[in-house]
Amino acid sequence: MKAIVVGGGLAGIAAALELVDAGAEVTLLEARPWLGGATFSVERDGLWQDNGQHVFLRCFTEYLRLLQRLGVADKIVLQDRLDIPVLAPDGRRSHLRRNGLPAPLHLGGALVRYGFLSPAERLRVLPAARALAKIDLDDPALDGRTFADWLREHGQSSAALDGLWNLITLPACNLPADEASLALGAMVFKIGLLENAAAGDLGYAAVPLQQLHGDPAARALLEAGVEVRTKSRVRSLAELNTDAVVLAVPHDEAASLVPELEPVRGLGFSPILNVHVAYDRRVMDDAFVAGFDTPVQFVFDRTGSSGLERGQYLAVSVSGASAYSDRTQDEIRTEFVPALAGLFPRAREARIERFFVTREPEATFRGAPGTQALRPGPTAVDGVFLAGAWTGTGWPATMESAVRSGLAAARAALASNRVLQAA
Repeated sequence: MKAIVVGGGLAGIAAALELVDAGAEVTLLEARPWLGGATFSVERDGLWQDNGQHVFLRCFTEYLRLLQRLGVADKIVLQDRLDIPVLAPDGRRSHLRRNGLPAPLHLGGALVRYGFLSPAERLRVLPAARALAKIDLDDPALDGRTFADWLREHGQSSAALDGLWNLITLPACNLPADEASLALGAMVFKIGLLENAAAGDLGYAAVPLQQLHGDPAARALLEAGVEVRTKSRVRSLAELNTDAVVLAVPHDEAASLVPELEPVRGLGFSPILNVHVAYDRRVMDDAFVAGFDTPVQFVFDRTGSSGLERGQYLAVSVSGASAYSDRTQDEIRTEFVPALAGLFPRAREARIERFFVTREPEATFRGAPGTQALRPGPTAVDGVFLAGAWTGTGWPATMESAVRSGLAAARAALASNRVLQAA
């Protein structure tokens, strides 16, 4: 079997390795000069800069398996137990930290002590979590309403949405609960937090993303026998002479190449904003924190991975960032520098040595109600198989969704080839 994988992101990498492991002759075509897709790094003035802060959970089993295959499982940080420090500008600090009890008791202590909700709001979280754990994720009706609508029906106030539920929903779905589909919001909490105590332990790269994904993937693909061609944009599938094509590209590009996929344009996009600040001294003691009552949603210490030798490099990640689409870098600086100083008192006296903004206007599909029906399975048309975090994996647009989609597309292509051979 000859197969061509179009796209060198996580979905394409996973598909190519799955195909070549099954004995296929595989060529991977990537339009950019490097592999890694939506997870990459560039070097600017001696500083390694990721295109955005990408995190994962312990329940990202296929993603973690891919890292093992690439030989980079030792280049990540994965918490022994979920622990998210949450800070407010008024100096308040709480932790969402699991204990050693089985789910759903593993978060009980954290909720009891969580200082950003009133005692009554904390009590109302528990029955809502129990109801969420019982949701049938296969129910198509879940995609007909927002996650916030369901939460409010189950006693959750606007303060609880802002102070607790959106802490997870925003980065996971790249939308706030008021805009995110119940199907995706429920999936995130049920699979990530409510069924298995360890599933929600948080991880992130300890090295630049290019050293975690793109460069190791290029080596692994070469060693496996995959022919990799970068700077090779595919403008028509008719130019590809092969038994199977795995199309691992963004959904709008897939629709341009396969007319039958025109409806997937309805998935739209949700942007992410990344704010990078290098100080002349350390201002934050944690590896990362979440913010409450501040535009700083999550901020990570990237000093070590960036190569910064003096001071501290912080990367702020803002999900669902449509409100910042038209703002200039100066306007963003005016908002975020005081916001960071509000969370970290030492930043008030520190000198900012570098400040820049990176934007991902098409970071993910927009997981609003109605999108699940637009997400296709792995088979598009005869001989063409679909991969990408936007396909029908059931997951939000995460690295796990991307890897799972690549595996599903490769397996569908292999199965189709076996059927043809049998015929």
